[in-house]
Amino acid sequence: MAAKFFAYNITGSSAVLSDALESIINVVASAFALLSIIISARPPDRTHPYGHGKIEYFSAGFEGALIMLAAIGIFKVGISHLLNPVELPAIDLGLLVLAAAGMANLILGASLLKAGRKTNSLAIIADGRHVLTDVYSTAGVIVGLVVVRLTGMLWLDGAVACLMGTYISIAGASLVKKSFSALMDASDERLLERISEILKEHRKDLWIGIHQLRAWRAGEIIHIDLHLILPRNMTLDAAHAEAKELEALLVERFEGRASVLIHTDPCVDPDCPVCRQYSCAIRAKEFRAETLWHKETLVLKGGTGESRQPP
Repeated sequence: MAAKFFAYNITGSSAVLSDALESIINVVASAFALLSIIISARPPDRTHPYGHGKIEYFSAGFEGALIMLAAIGIFKVGISHLLNPVELPAIDLGLLVLAAAGMANLILGASLLKAGRKTNSLAIIADGRHVLTDVYSTAGVIVGLVVVRLTGMLWLDGAVACLMGTYISIAGASLVKKSFSALMDASDERLLERISEILKEHRKDLWIGIHQLRAWRAGEIIHIDLHLILPRNMTLDAAHAEAKELEALLVERFEGRASVLIHTDPCVDPDCPVCRQYSCAIRAKEFRAETLWHKETLVLKGGTGESRQPP
């Protein structure tokens, strides 16, 4: 950050200033992200039974808002220099300083993204992407200054600043949108698809059907909620054992990072055509065909039988 302000002081470039302002936001956002990671690591307690993981989504949204705030300042300076171009002294030295700062940020951003994906931390991922946007903006500024130096078209300095402002504002808006979706427990389609594949792979004849599958993330913890249809003539102990087996399966497949809640439903007569318990003493209808367990059907409010209809 200090290097970029030094580059601005010696060049007077609005494009360089825009890059430096974005770096200030980067430092503030990184501090906030670190705080959110510390808080999210706290175990669940009486007042936060689902843990503190969602603070990371708030952190990502805050960081996105800061990015958009920086974009406003960049637009202001960029438009001013676009309409009233100014001389840019010491461009060569400024380019060298910017290149060094960009390389340092590239290494940092890539490291943060790798760590964030490994730990499933949206806060770290957001911080890594923010640092990389800083790298991209620095690269754009360098290209712009090189063109200015070669052509003498000073108005390009302001134009580059405006372009960087546009790029940064889009990146910030994307972060805000993603964090809002997570805070409002929006469906994670890729997560639901993965869970559906696990259920299909380990399906048992006793598991007549699954419905109302829900899944969401809170930090690195995945919360899974579903209804499991079992034969109604099973004992409570047996039904509980089946639910615990399915719970253990999901926890294992998500490497211990899943919190699973399973509600067991007794089968009803309309479930008979899809039930593979051929010798069932309470069967009311003949078996016809096994239902396909796809994400689109598992999430429905109804179940497998004719009396269980989607909302």
